[in-house]
Amino acid sequence: MTHPPLAAKQDRQKGVNIMKAIRVHEFGEPENMVIEEVPDPVPGPDQVVVDVKAVGVNPVDTYIRAGTYHLNPDLPYTPGNEAAGVVEAIGDGVTGLRVGDRVYTGRTISGACAEKALCPVSDVHPFSERVTFEQGAAINVAYSTAYQALFQRGRGLPGEVVLVNGATGAVGTAAVQLARNAGMTIIGTGGSEKGRQLVHEQGAHHVLDHHVADYHQQVLSLTNGRGADVIIEMLADVNLAADLTVVALDGRVVVVGNRGTVEINPRDAMVRRAHIIGMLLFAATEKEKSEIHAALSAGLGNGSLQPVVGNTFSLAEAPQAHIQVMTPGAYGKIVLVP
Repeated sequence: MTHPPLAAKQDRQKGVNIMKAIRVHEFGEPENMVIEEVPDPVPGPDQVVVDVKAVGVNPVDTYIRAGTYHLNPDLPYTPGNEAAGVVEAIGDGVTGLRVGDRVYTGRTISGACAEKALCPVSDVHPFSERVTFEQGAAINVAYSTAYQALFQRGRGLPGEVVLVNGATGAVGTAAVQLARNAGMTIIGTGGSEKGRQLVHEQGAHHVLDHHVADYHQQVLSLTNGRGADVIIEMLADVNLAADLTVVALDGRVVVVGNRGTVEINPRDAMVRRAHIIGMLLFAATEKEKSEIHAALSAGLGNGSLQPVVGNTFSLAEAPQAHIQVMTPGAYGKIVLVP
């Protein structure tokens, strides 16, 4: 059982509103995340307080919690940046949002794993009532990443072939939906029968088992030996070398995820004039972000984009969620519900 910190008890005595939030006092294992009571956030200029209904869990959250990310917060901190909920309060200078609006965000000031989150207004976006709050928590990171990988970095075009290597997770399913809407031919991969069925349901034209040794050669067979114009790669340390053998002439391999080093044969890239392109969502320019959210708003509004939620956990189950998001066999988005 966790106990509220002394400061929170003093706040209660003073009549200050308090909320529950996950706090990390020491980098390390998932169990280092504990629920405490902290004061409610108060918005300053150009800030919004969101009453959090659902929180998206991402691999980067586990890197930060473990202390292995290249940018780590000061301790103690509340993990998470991605959330969906309702605008509860707005600060001076906020326009375009009202109290009661349904919104999603991909960046918070106070941390997302809490009953309420303080957010910069520039990173808070309204979303359609077609979408549930749990789905709303699956929008920002997954769909923004997929859009940037496919179109801003990968320069995908209608009629081109895209290989989504690892299509069963949140980014993968988003990429399949976006590519289908853009008129691309999609080859998706998954490691389980359940996951492959999901990829097919999201609109992939061909679905391969990436545990089969020759599945990259199947990509060549499906494209009459030409290969994929764009490859969205979720695990470059495992797949990049093989990707370079099945990318089309002048094709683009966009590295979305990586967990280690890899040895490649540069000649495979040379003979195909292939481009190996890195991407990092958090490095997106303001212009890129504006383009992304305009496109996502349209797709969510007309129902062509439907975030897939896998498992949901309570805040108290956040350690289990952090373990599952790093476990092979991804299936949609993992979400916490305060």
